[in-house]
Amino acid sequence: QVRLVESGGGLVQPGGSLTLSCVTPGGTFTDYAMGWFRQAPGKEREFVAAISRVGITFDYSDSTKGRFTISRDNAKSTLYLQMNSLQPEDTAVYYCAAVSVGGFAYYKSRTDYEYWGQGTQVTVSS
Repeated sequence: QVRLVESGGGLVQPGGSLTLSCVTPGGTFTDYAMGWFRQAPGKEREFVAAISRVGITFDYSDSTKGRFTISRDNAKSTLYLQMNSLQPEDTAVYYCAAVSVGGFAYYKSRTDYEYWGQGTQVTVSS
């Protein structure tokens, strides 16, 4: 069992920035491709961004491309999501997820992921 712990959420004004982090205490971080998902009230959990084990390949949803940046520091066993130009529609609980897969692969479907964090709330409001 892999434990994922997100942090960095909070309240930010429209146009502001936040950086989320996700760590895997006790796990082998480099065994996993990682993803960020989000879930707004009354909506399904949706894909935000994903990155491969080696961190070379990655992808974003259409709504976050150009504003969000996913990255990972394998030496620190930490996944990041840098979020810029935040808008009220970005308000959601953000989850990190992990799946054991080969070096360059990543996934965009939540059903492909094996492990999930508890989520961190991001609220964009003036």
